[in-house]
Amino acid sequence: MATDYDAPRRSEADELAEDSLEELKARRNETQSGVVDVDEDASAENFELPGADLSGEELTFKVLPKQADEFTCSKCFLVHHRSRLAEDNNGVYVCRDCA
Repeated sequence: MATDYDAPRRSEADELAEDSLEELKARRNETQSGVVDVDEDASAENFELPGADLSGEELTFKVLPKQADEFTCSKCFLVHHRSRLAEDNNGVYVCRDCA
């Protein structure tokens, strides 16, 4: 088959622009499927483990008070070690992350 290299090239966009409305509707109906996509992550949230009653469980851990070498950031209110101190303005401490 001979190819005319001087002829303008046609892209898919050009071909779609020339299609009739009926052809486009027919293509749309062909590409649609009756199957619904289900997000597996979202459906996994509704499952409960069999025999797992966790209603009486509590998280137990030891809470330590602020140590002498720690400070509370005045912007993020997290407790940091003194090595994370960026600013100290008359007792107003700011950590490196917030500075």
